[in-house]
Amino acid sequence: MPLTLPHDLLVLDHKVWYYLNVSWRNNFLDAVVPYLRNQWTWAPLYLFLLVFMLYNYKKTGLLWCLFFLATFALADQASAHYLKPLFQRTRPCNDVALSKLVHIIVRCGSGYSFPSSHAANHFALGVFAAITMQRNVRYIWWIALLWAASVSYAQVYVGVHFPLDVFCGGLLGSAIGIVTAKLFHLKWRLQVSG
Repeated sequence: MPLTLPHDLLVLDHKVWYYLNVSWRNNFLDAVVPYLRNQWTWAPLYLFLLVFMLYNYKKTGLLWCLFFLATFALADQASAHYLKPLFQRTRPCNDVALSKLVHIIVRCGSGYSFPSSHAANHFALGVFAAITMQRNVRYIWWIALLWAASVSYAQVYVGVHFPLDVFCGGLLGSAIGIVTAKLFHLKWRLQVSG
């Protein structure tokens, strides 16, 4: 039997979802927002980070890359393979009660909705990168959190998640990012090789 979220929280979640997905939509956002959630949009960033770390930090950079990938794997496994089956929440784009309202602009998918794996993965990577790079990269926190938040917002806008899905996914990912960054810092710090 799936776990259920509190009724009052779900009512608020649906109200916020209505504004983000139904009321506040327009043609410009319809054209742009789907790219924010597409993994291929961000693939050059991931590749750049991996190459940048290897080039500038050598062995420590390689370890950073391994931790970065492990952070992604942990967030994805926790959200998609453990929590989603536990809650079994239907996506808004698959919810029969919302079929006449929901604004769907990408393929819906058949998986469960809670928590959002996109949000968990991107907040995990963003928080891990921000903690481990904050001494070396100015404004990294703003950049990382804005990036993860934009991906999360896109999930609601395109109709595949509710706000609570991305909020809780973001919390889960942030917690994982903090843990993996702290584990990385137990032994290594990013210092440019001379």
